[in-house]
This record gives sequence, structure tokens and C-alpha cells, in this order.
Amino acid sequence: MSEGAGVQQGSPAIGAAGSAPAAPGAGGTEGSGATVGSARIAAKKAQLRSSPRPKKLEKLGVYSSCKAEGACKCNGWKSQNPPPTPPRTDQQPNTVNLLEPCRSCSHTLGDHVTHLENVSEEEMNRLLGIVLDVEYLYTCVHKEEDADTKQVYFSLFKLLRKCILQMGKPVVEAQESPPFEKPSIEQGVNNFVQYKFSHLPSKERQTIVELAKMFLNQINYWQLETPSQRRQRAPADDAAGYKVNYTRWLCYCNVPQFCDSLPRYEMTQIFGRTLLGSVFTVMRKQLLEQARQEKDTLPPEKRTLILTHFPKFLSMLEEEVYSHSSPIWSEDFLVGSTGGQIQIHTVISAPPVARPLYYSTSPVSVDPSSCGSVSPARKTASALEPSPGGQKRKPSEPIPHDETKKLRIVGDIPMELINEVMATITDPTSMLGPETSLLSAHSARDEAARLEERRGVIEFHVIGNSLNQKPNKRILMWLVGLQNVFSHQLPRMPKEYITRLVFDPKHKTLSLIKDGRVIGGICFRMFPSQGFTEIVFCAVTSNEQVKGYGTHLMNHLKEYHIKHDILNFLTYADEYAIGYFKKQIIKKLIERKQAQIRKVYPGLSCFKEGVRQIPIESIPGIRETGWKPVGKGKELKDPDQLYSTLKTILQHVKSHQNAWPFMEPVKKTEAPGYYQVIRFPMDLKTMSERLKSRYYTTRKLFMADMQRIFTNCREYNPPESQYYKCANLLEKVFYTKIKEAGLIEK
Repeated sequence: MSEGAGVQQGSPAIGAAGSAPAAPGAGGTEGSGATVGSARIAAKKAQLRSSPRPKKLEKLGVYSSCKAEGACKCNGWKSQNPPPTPPRTDQQPNTVNLLEPCRSCSHTLGDHVTHLENVSEEEMNRLLGIVLDVEYLYTCVHKEEDADTKQVYFSLFKLLRKCILQMGKPVVEAQESPPFEKPSIEQGVNNFVQYKFSHLPSKERQTIVELAKMFLNQINYWQLETPSQRRQRAPADDAAGYKVNYTRWLCYCNVPQFCDSLPRYEMTQIFGRTLLGSVFTVMRKQLLEQARQEKDTLPPEKRTLILTHFPKFLSMLEEEVYSHSSPIWSEDFLVGSTGGQIQIHTVISAPPVARPLYYSTSPVSVDPSSCGSVSPARKTASALEPSPGGQKRKPSEPIPHDETKKLRIVGDIPMELINEVMATITDPTSMLGPETSLLSAHSARDEAARLEERRGVIEFHVIGNSLNQKPNKRILMWLVGLQNVFSHQLPRMPKEYITRLVFDPKHKTLSLIKDGRVIGGICFRMFPSQGFTEIVFCAVTSNEQVKGYGTHLMNHLKEYHIKHDILNFLTYADEYAIGYFKKQIIKKLIERKQAQIRKVYPGLSCFKEGVRQIPIESIPGIRETGWKPVGKGKELKDPDQLYSTLKTILQHVKSHQNAWPFMEPVKKTEAPGYYQVIRFPMDLKTMSERLKSRYYTTRKLFMADMQRIFTNCREYNPPESQYYKCANLLEKVFYTKIKEAGLIEK
């Protein structure tokens, strides 16, 4: 059976998989049709992977060679009664029969899939994903008119088809593997920002960082023109070199956006100056034209950035792209510099869409020295000018100290408050002294724990392993218990790492013992000569939390270190643990807020004059406390009535035609990077589960979750995307139903 014939049985599903990738043309960003195609492929894969196992075997049998005795040469099972093309929607699917003979070799379907009998569901689902990618590429091959592009599609088609037959993983065979040139485009742009703009104040330098991120993201979703089109436009250019890079771009960047069984790379991270130089002139022209066309629709805060600063940024970058003496393309750029480099990274993000110029993939890692909170729209034009007098700062010159300070980020904690807290922490007089100065001032949280310690319910011991003394059985049992507590409470930490440090003789652990067993502890290592201790692990078993044990553990640890003349703690916290360390700052914030609102206001005398009630907001000082008026609406007191009302509203929302993007949680495979951008995801399935468990005790909780769905969608997707439009339309439907139910005023 030929390669082409191998997909005939599955061809009815090809149309459902979506349209072909945005055809490479004269260059430009990918259209919104690509988003629809990618979404359809993902939906088709999800549907196929949820099918019964016999249905999966039938699908894989189409691409599996016959295993019957007698050396049958059939490369794929073909049904005796193939479904009509296109398939009829009113026709019920036939029951899969493993004994059904193949139309080509007469052997049964079971003979074609015997090698899949013991294959796991995970592996079968992986192979099914490749199957749909094969069918999709088959469509691309037949629709594509450009010969070079068609050849690449066909090569990838054969590669994936071979992977199904051999149950292997697709690896693009090439003389070179990514990256293809160093430094990469991303690194070159980093070097450009450092080379041209490191002399600027931090706030103005942040404008340049915004422009650089914008430019890099535009490149990552840029459609290259085909080699034949390029030959017609620029016959004198290196046609052979461009064709090689074009083929690499298709294999590693473009096609994997739709066929996710192939590994995908960012264009800016695997290509360098050569490819950038071949597309920059056309790209610059089209980006500026796009900016002029979109000027009326740009957000006000982005208009100055794009219409004023971006053209200057591109002009200056163009000089460095085509200059033979530019230092930004040297692999040794900034070696030994004390100024540090502004690291601007791109990430593999959502499925490609037609992106506005101001689109920025998030999160983007930027060196703290380049951060700032001032809107780029408020930057002055001087942010795009080179050094005063046309002189460039030498790479070896350090950035002035005042420019490397971390700038204030919106929502960040003021530096003066952090300094105030640090001054308290580092002041020995605030730590030394009678017991009341150390513990009693913060005794509310651990009062119960202290009483338990006095009664002998709990006890604390500083323990550790030793290679010089005979092991103590009880201490070893406690160390094992600590290892279990840390492993259970810190699931993201490798168990081998936890075990190594807990039993390392250089580390000690303050253990919390209750009823003879370990329920918590703090593992640490002391550096007496340097005057500090590193805290490695701190955890209390889950069923003993919220009892003040953690606070009491930390207070004991402080006492222990004060006795050993160590007054500084060092620790590293990931994003899941920083909340604990923010509490010290939050206490100071609360104290400051309380100091601000302790002003005494005169009492209310209006009631003596016969007034029966007054608006809450008219009470003197009420707004200074942080109070805000809540939205008016009817709060249903009866839990059953509230449940019934919310259930009806949720069913209306879920049945709406624009609810399909929000039915289930976003899958990482379909939108890589989504959970780096959206920290608090929500979806209609989760809301249904919460409603069923009676989580929504008030209308506000329900409305907040629904609003989060729409807000997350608009934050992650650009305004012209289909998802963004669905969110807007569904939001209107939701609030219409909320008003009809009387939960908010009309």
C-alpha cells in the first residue's frame, strides 16, 4: 500500500482536523484562520483520545502493517465498507469489529493491531496524536502550490507515518540541529539594547525593553516568504542559503505549531543574524505600515510607544543588523562587563494568531535592573536616542550604581518599608533582651503551642546525623520522620535531595515532637564564621497546621541562634513559598494602615434630630479604613434557592454557542505558557463542580469566578482573536441572566 493510500481510510477526519497552516507568502504575521485550524486539531485529538479502545485500534490499524503469518505486505488496514466522504452527520457510527477483514489483504483488523495489545493508554494516545498530524499534513501536501513547501510537508508526512509504523518518536533528520547560528536573534537584540541604551536611566531603558519584547514576538510569529517568491523579489541574494533556513523554519518553527507531535522551537532562539538580515527590510516596512493602519485602534497607553518610539528603534536596529562591524553579533560581546546584561526572553506561547503590534508574550524574564512601572506611553522621545554627543558607552564600562537599583513595580512593596523591616530584623537590640521582647510581642499565633509545650504535649529537639558517634536509634527514627514530613509537605522537592540534606552531618534540624512522633521541623545549616544560617526546609504536617506550631518553631530557632551569636537567616523560596516570608512585610503594612486611620472623628449627632438612617459612605472616616461600597443587588438568604438560581444561570451560560472555549480547564499541551501568564485559572467545569459541592454560599463568589473566566481570556488572548470575542459575547449573556434573576439591579 502506498504512502498516499495509507491515509484514505482516515481521510474523512481530515476536514475536521482544520485547514492547512497559513501558507508562507510575502511575509507577515499569521492570520486568525491559523488559530481556528489549530484549535480544531486540538479538539479533534481530544475527541479521538476519549474514544473507546476498539475505536482507537481501528484508527491506528489504518496506519499499521499486517502482522499475520505469511509475510503479508499490507501497510494498513482498509475497511470493507468505508464511510462516505464527507461523512453523514445523521449516520450512527458502526461498532468496531476486530474480526473485520481488510479490503486489501483480507486479514482481520486484529492482525494489524496485535502489536498494540499491551500498549498503555498514554502511548496509544500519543500515537493517535501523530495519526491526526499525518492526516493534517496529507491535506497540506495536496493543498500547497509552492513546490519547496510541498516537499517539506511531504517529508514530515513520511517521517510521522514511519513513527506510527515503528512506534517511535519523531526526530527531524538533518545535518545540523538547533540552534543553527550563534548568537541567536534573541541574544543579538539583548546585546543591541545593552550596547545602545545601557547609559539611559532605568525608567527610560524599560521603554527599550518593551520595544525589544514586541519586536522579538513579532519575529516568532512571522511568516517567511517562499524561496521562489524571494528569488523574484531579490534575485541577487543567497538563494541557496535562504532555502536552507526556510526549510529549517518550516520543520522546527512553523509546522510544529499545528502538529504538536513535532518538537517546536522559537524562531528567535535558533536562528541568528543571517535569517534576520534576509527578512528585516520587508518586516520593518510591513510592521510600520501595520502600525499606521492600526493607529486608531491602538490602546492610548501604547500609541506613543508604537507610533513614535518603535520606528526609531527599528531604524537603529537595522544599522546593526547590516553593519559588518557591529559588535552585537559577536559571541564575546560584554564578556567581563560589570554592568550586567538586560536579559529579554521569549517563550513558546499560545497557538499563533494575528497579533497586534503591541502584543507581548508573558511572562518575559527581564533583569531587575531594567524593570520599571512607568507606562511606555509616557516615555520621552529621548529614550530612543543614543548616548549624548553620539558617543556609545563602552561595553566594559559599568552601569552607574543608581541606574541598577530595582525600580518600583506596580503592586510591589515600597523599598522604604522593606528597609524599615530589615532594619528591625538586623538590629540586635530588637532581638536580644528578656523573653517577652522575643516571644510575647508576637505571642497570639503561638500561644496555644506554648501552652502545649508547658504541659509536655509537644517538645522541641535540635538533632542531626553524625559519622563520628554511634548512631542513636531514637534520633535516627526522628530523622526518618522528618524526611517523610518534608517529602510529603514539599512534593515539588526531589526526595533524594531532602534525604541527603536531612542526614548530612553538616545540617541540623529543629524537630517538633508530639506523642513521640515527628510532626514538623526546620532543617538548617550554620555558618558561624560568616554570621548566618541557611534555612533549607521548614514544614509542619498538614493535619497539625493552623495551630501556631510553625510560629513557635521559628521562635525556638531564633532563641537557639541567639545563644550561638548568629543573628541572620538566609533562605531561598520558590513562588509557592514566598507567602510565608511576605507576612513580615504585611504586618508592617497593617501597622502603617492602622496608624493612618487612628484619627478620631466626631460622633454622629444626626440621629438626635430624628434621622432614622444614613448612607454608610457618609460616616466620617469610613472610607479611610479602606471600605468601599458594594454593588447593589438581592442576596438570596435561602441556600436552596440560591443553589437553584445559580444552577439555572450556569446551565444557560454553558449551553450558549460562545461557551465552547471555556468548558474545561486549559490544557498545557494546547496552550504552552498559559499557566505562566494566568496565575488563577477558572473554567465552567470547575464552576459546575464548585456549585455541586455548595461552594457558592453567596452570589458574589459565583460572579467573581465567572468574571475571572472572562478576565483571564482577555488577558491571555489579543482582542482580534476568536477567544477574546467569545468572552465578550458570553459575558453579556451572563450579566443579562444575572439581572433577570434579580441578583443585580437592571
